[in-house]
Amino acid sequence: MSMDTEKQKILIVDDAVSNIEIINDALQNDYTTHFATNAQKALEVALSTRPDLILLDVVMPDMGGYELFGLLKKEPSLKDASVIFVTALNGGKDESIGLELGAVDYITKPINQTIVKLRVKNHLALKRQAALEKRQMRQEMLEQNLNKISRLFYGAVEALTTMAETRDPYTAGHQRRVAQLVREIAMNMMFSKDDLDGLCIAAILHDIGKVNVPAEILSKPGKITEIEFSLIKTHSEVGYNILKSIHSDWQIAEIVYQHHEKLDGTGYPRGLKGDDILLGARVITVADVVEAISSHRPYRAALGPEIAIKEITSRRGIWYDEDIVDVCVELFKKGFVFNQAGICIFS
Repeated sequence: MSMDTEKQKILIVDDAVSNIEIINDALQNDYTTHFATNAQKALEVALSTRPDLILLDVVMPDMGGYELFGLLKKEPSLKDASVIFVTALNGGKDESIGLELGAVDYITKPINQTIVKLRVKNHLALKRQAALEKRQMRQEMLEQNLNKISRLFYGAVEALTTMAETRDPYTAGHQRRVAQLVREIAMNMMFSKDDLDGLCIAAILHDIGKVNVPAEILSKPGKITEIEFSLIKTHSEVGYNILKSIHSDWQIAEIVYQHHEKLDGTGYPRGLKGDDILLGARVITVADVVEAISSHRPYRAALGPEIAIKEITSRRGIWYDEDIVDVCVELFKKGFVFNQAGICIFS
């Protein structure tokens, strides 16, 4: 039962059982009621039940209601419990004492059940509304804080992406275009919104490790040597080491680590096979190959998407995930084109 539908709790404190019975008879159908006939018992019951409202007799033999009120309010768990004093004293001075102490209302004896019901109902309705508004305000503040953190995080991702691409002007936009295709593939594979967000971040950062590769190798117009290629291949692990401190269910660092692995184990850096490669990494692998072949590189002109599609279909099920290849091919059949600027994940 939710907080908005469960019965609110009332503690009735009076040394006269007959008064408790009268009040209880008026309230028991609409509230969960508890009882105490002395101050000590009242404090015990209040601490164990944490009532929303306490109807407190002022004159009791062991300890007066005003004194008990002070004890109740010293307990942290009872700070939100409201108190209505119930007494045969009907002087204005007595009422003002109770209200000055912090009581929310004052009911005089003899007890009128209708008055009790209305006073209790009105106060608890206001109390419940105030609690609801407080929860809503907290929720709004939480959402605002999460939005600020999210904007900061995505801004950091954009900054890292820009930093990586400024070192490699010939492939500027590559990570963003890969992320654009990754998003389309993942959406067509019915990834959840949360998984899609995480995968797009991994995609837009998949080559972040190239900051460790000398710029002259990245922009070299001719054929690279085996030693140079071995340096380029380190970018997957370097990217993992850069991103591994980002703790989330998205596994961003691990996906970046795996984006050059192939189903048959001939990829790098760890030679992972089949389902040992994360699904997100398999998506990025296909999108990465398609974008790289389609676009201009320092050592060759752009080959176009037709050649890229031939590459992934010829190695479908060998290097590249069959389902992902099929979705990617279908996207291009339906007219997918790369946006030169790729995607911006932060807006």
